[in-house]
Amino acid sequence: MSHEILLKISGLRVRVADREILGGIDLEIRRGEIHAVMGPNGAGKSTLAAILTGKPNYEVTDGSVEFLGRDLLAMKPEERAWAGIFLSFQYPIEIPGVSITNFMKTAIQAQRKARGQEPMKAGDFLKLMKEKMALVQMKPEFAKREVNVGFSGGEKKRNEIFQMAMLNPILSILDETDSGLDVDALKIVADGVDALHTPETAAIIITHYPKLLEYLRPDVVHVLKAGRIVATGGRDIIDRIEKSGFEQF
Repeated sequence: MSHEILLKISGLRVRVADREILGGIDLEIRRGEIHAVMGPNGAGKSTLAAILTGKPNYEVTDGSVEFLGRDLLAMKPEERAWAGIFLSFQYPIEIPGVSITNFMKTAIQAQRKARGQEPMKAGDFLKLMKEKMALVQMKPEFAKREVNVGFSGGEKKRNEIFQMAMLNPILSILDETDSGLDVDALKIVADGVDALHTPETAAIIITHYPKLLEYLRPDVVHVLKAGRIVATGGRDIIDRIEKSGFEQF
């Protein structure tokens, strides 16, 4: 297994409007690792995801973020996606009038163009779709449906894991993706992430529910509170949170 550092965050401070949300974050993620970032509501977890994916209206006041040795903060959101970063949203948006097939075809071809690759042939694309839909146990008729329109919570999550499988990211960020999901939907997310995880890729699971982490066993657990990482460890931290909540940190 390669132990190359994929993501290196150093002294990251972030403001939104006049309020500091992140007050100095240091974090290193290597290939093959799954990191869980836990913390109460308002701790800064989603702000961290927003900074990594280039969401506007967040001001970095200090620190640096490197992805594969590149200055991530200098890259546009689409450049980050093309470089291999994927974000799964807490609330996936609906895109009426756009089928899942057309949506994925556009995303794949844009990614290939940015990487200097030839467009994917139609036959190869359909073969890839069929293979990845089977991986996430998605019924073939889903391909014709409009993106997330009329989808249940579990179907939206399955669709996101399918998108992740198609784009094959190096770093996947799941931001509160388990919010409001039942046990079956949680298992869909966990099984999908597990099936896609390789020694060359990494994932950040952002959550305040220990339940998802029963299925997805992270290598490292961080507790984020009031904009700072206040604890880092292994499975023992999840057990402590289940027992006594976040107040102990």
